Amino acid sequence: MAVSELKGDEVVLASLGYKQEFKRDFRAVDIFGLGVSVIGVVPSVSSVLVYAVSYGGPFAMVWGWAIASIFLMCIALAVAELSSSMPTSGGVYYWTYRLSSPRYRSMLSWLVGYVNTLSYIAGIAAVDWSFAVQIMAAASIGSDRAFSATTAQTYGLYIAIIILHCTLVSTSTKFLARLQYLGVFLNLALILILIVGMPIATPTDFKNSGSYAFGHFENCKLYYMASLRKFFDWPNGFAFILSFLAPLWTVSGFDAIVHVSEEARNAKTAVPWGILCSISMACVLGWILNVVLALNMGTDLVDILSNAIEQPMATILLNSFGKTGALAIWSILILSQSVLSISVVIISSRQNFAFSRDGAFPFSTHLYRLNKGMTSPVYSVWVAGFLGVLLGLLVFAGSTASAALFSLSIIGQYTSISIPIAARFLGGQEFKPGPFTLGRFGLPVAAVAIVWMVFMLIVLLFPASSTVSSAGDMNFSIVVYSGVVGLALAYFYFPKYGGVHWFRGPVTTIASGWDDASEKECELSSPTPSGS
Repeated sequence: MAVSELKGDEVVLASLGYKQEFKRDFRAVDIFGLGVSVIGVVPSVSSVLVYAVSYGGPFAMVWGWAIASIFLMCIALAVAELSSSMPTSGGVYYWTYRLSSPRYRSMLSWLVGYVNTLSYIAGIAAVDWSFAVQIMAAASIGSDRAFSATTAQTYGLYIAIIILHCTLVSTSTKFLARLQYLGVFLNLALILILIVGMPIATPTDFKNSGSYAFGHFENCKLYYMASLRKFFDWPNGFAFILSFLAPLWTVSGFDAIVHVSEEARNAKTAVPWGILCSISMACVLGWILNVVLALNMGTDLVDILSNAIEQPMATILLNSFGKTGALAIWSILILSQSVLSISVVIISSRQNFAFSRDGAFPFSTHLYRLNKGMTSPVYSVWVAGFLGVLLGLLVFAGSTASAALFSLSIIGQYTSISIPIAARFLGGQEFKPGPFTLGRFGLPVAAVAIVWMVFMLIVLLFPASSTVSSAGDMNFSIVVYSGVVGLALAYFYFPKYGGVHWFRGPVTTIASGWDDASEKECELSSPTPSGS
């Protein structure tokens, strides 16, 4: 297709080497909504609150979140700048190839693509498992704690949830784009209900002073969850660092919006601002939510952690709102978690589609297919769901292993994001900024982001306890992560048939005849930033 026949975002995408295949159904507000839905502040905080409460109590909840948010915003800024320059569904592995040294870029792009894929498969497993656990917690509350689901029962529900979400994600992009309105509404409604309602509804016995909420540090070295006994015996300093895991697992998905760049209108502007607005909002609202919880959760942290419901947030809501109120709020939270889960499946399927388009997956020719009517990568959707089902089997190894689902998603994400950010400054390749640029602040912001991610990668690989007495106490994240990295590299360097012999990074799917002059024409005709 001639450059003169391309319009708007198609011109930008063509300059990156790809023809337009998706429908551009995501407007700026939909992009922002997707970012909000992927993070899902309240359901995400609910899923990982146990770590903040365990590793420092209210002090860690409030100040651990505040400190981590500063570094999380640096990651968001660095990713937003790259997304404004090269808005493509390939995202981080595409950037890695374009910005890395020619000597290493094929291998690095390959590795980043596989690790990023793992990140979002683990994301599906983590959020859908949390969804299943939250539904079972609702059943426990409704039965006055007489019902307690087994791991097998919860896993069966988990499989049903994945099937439902994959079915929905296989529908039209327009439906998925408009679904984000529901995600934004549910998230904001939950925040409003808790921030306004909890101080009013909480009985006096559970109200805490400001000095307690902002200054009380309690390292819960021992807590009980149902019949499971666990020790968290790290010293106070390292325990506080481990409390960062709560905001890390909540405020994530920095490159999530990037994977729908080819479905976004005015992607060079909408995508970076969607990233910054959703991440900054999550950091601020998440901090406010933690302050409200710290002021209204009482002082018996062991009871919150050891309650038979096995969900600290559910216990806090039950104490504040009573059974009926807690169930009503929990129902909204479950709906919000569902939209979050659907959004993660969307992102994972787009990553799978983009990586198979460039031929990096086995059976790429099958994965690289769109449903022509719905313009949905159906095969990529169901592969993501199937792998999520398999990864979910980790839950049968115990609670420590199920926590690895959350760790894996962040480990994979931080690894795959840090490499292209570093490559921009170390790869020796030209970088053409987009409409959103940090200018001279790009390097210091990137440096802070990379140091933070490397540091937290090390922390994420530590076990929950300093004493590992059995296989159930170990951190399974390193096992799965190392396995994926090892298999990816083995596949790349495999004699004769490995990727080193044929993978040359992102392929060109636009019509033949696209040359340097065409690319120059494309740059001149690129759209200027305007609304959605």
